[in-house]
Amino acid sequence: MGTASTNSTKPAMRDSLIAAAFQLFLERGYEQTTVDDIVTLAGVGRRSFFRYFPSKEDVVFPDHEQCLADMTRFLAASADSDDPVVRVCDAARLVMRMYAENPTFSVQRYRLTREVAGLRTYELSVVWRYEKTLGDYLRTRWADRRDGTLRANVVAAAVVAAHNHALRHWLRSGGEGDPLAEVDGALEFVRATWATGGQAADAPAEEAEDVVVVITKRSTPMWRVVREVESSLGEG
Repeated sequence: MGTASTNSTKPAMRDSLIAAAFQLFLERGYEQTTVDDIVTLAGVGRRSFFRYFPSKEDVVFPDHEQCLADMTRFLAASADSDDPVVRVCDAARLVMRMYAENPTFSVQRYRLTREVAGLRTYELSVVWRYEKTLGDYLRTRWADRRDGTLRANVVAAAVVAAHNHALRHWLRSGGEGDPLAEVDGALEFVRATWATGGQAADAPAEEAEDVVVVITKRSTPMWRVVREVESSLGEG
C-alpha cells in the first residue's frame, strides 16, 4: 500500500509541481533532480513547493496523507454490526481505487521507486502506516478477545500483503487490466480465512473456566469442602 494518483480537485499549483517533478525524474533521474529544478520548470518559487511538500520524497507520494485520512474516517464510521475483517478489506480497496484513477502516474512511480533505494524505504514507511491504521481499528474491535492483539496484527498484515500482491501484479503489467478485480480476489482470500464464517474465525473460542466459590468454616474438614465443590459442579 502506498499513495495514489493526482486528483483534479487538488490545487493547480500542486498538480503542476507533481507534473514537473515527474517529468524531470524521468528525463534526468531522481537523484539528479533538485527542488530548484522542479520549481523552475513549474514556474513557481521554492516556498510554493514546500507549502505542499515537506521534501522531495513527498512529491513522489503526493496523496498518501489524504488516503490515510480517508481510511481512518472510513474505519471510524464502522457500525458494531460490521464484520471487522470485511471492513478492513473494504478500507484497502480505497487505496487501490486511488491508484487506479491514474494508471500512468502509478506505473511511473512504481518504476521510479524500484530504481531509487531511498524511495523504497520511504514507501515502506507509508505501508507501515496503513498497516498500523488497520491494526488499530481491529485491536479496538477485538479488545474483549484474549487473542485480540495477535489476531489484529495478523489480519492487518494479511490485508496489506494481499492488497500489495494485487497492486504489484497490476503495476508490473504496466497498468493493464482491472486492478479492482485483482484486489478483490486477493482480499477475498483474507476474508474467507478470517471473517465470520471463515476457518480461523470459527476456531473454538477459549472455554470460560468454571469458578466455584465455597464459603465454609476454617474447621471444616477438607473432604467435606471437596464434596461441596463436586456437588456444585454436578460431579460425584
